[in-house]
Amino acid sequence: MAVQIIYHQQAAMEMLPAYIGIAFILTTFLTVFLFWKAAHYHRVTIVVILAWLFVQAIVSLQHFYTITDTRPPRFLLLAAPPVVLIILLLLSGPGRRYLDNLNASTLTVLHIIRIAVELVLWALFVHKAVPQLMTFEGRNFDIVAGLSAPLIWYLAYRLKKLSKTALLWWNIACIVLLLNIVINAVLSAPGPLQQFAFDQPNRAILYFPFVWLPCCVVPLVLLSHLAVIRQLVKKH
Repeated sequence: MAVQIIYHQQAAMEMLPAYIGIAFILTTFLTVFLFWKAAHYHRVTIVVILAWLFVQAIVSLQHFYTITDTRPPRFLLLAAPPVVLIILLLLSGPGRRYLDNLNASTLTVLHIIRIAVELVLWALFVHKAVPQLMTFEGRNFDIVAGLSAPLIWYLAYRLKKLSKTALLWWNIACIVLLLNIVINAVLSAPGPLQQFAFDQPNRAILYFPFVWLPCCVVPLVLLSHLAVIRQLVKKH
């Protein structure tokens, strides 16, 4: 029965219009490029990120994450290593120096990609690959962060008329928006943690290229906020 369910889900994902996957791949690489730029084109940064994307692409293409009856859920392996790395960066001396050297202006621009992510999620919802609650028509208000990012960047880094306190609170608020959709994504994904959206679960993140959302895009967005917050608090 489980094999039959996986087969039907796989068939449904393969019927998605190609432009959705292509749009998300381009969004992912734009996110990576902007973070790499913020890191002053640091060689190790790009090597680590691209290697991680490659590994997760290979693993997901083997349908490793479509097996959803394991404990803990396999899809947690997408986010756990980046989270551990972020913690190490925050706790270690070299990690904190790395974060302090990131360009805050570029990290703020990076959040514009959240608009593209929201449009991809909406397209996935239309094709029944994610629940409505993961879109701006449901519980996902993360698009507000993407839409406000250009204005915040312009006021803070071009006109220099936005106070550091206001910039700090904007970053904190955007993290709250991000955590909201992450929690809803986890609790609507097929598996033992699922609490809602049983009629149309969040199955897209179990397949390539959408596995790159929890394993790369979301961690880079989170790290961008944390780095800017650290720099602002340190300066203040």
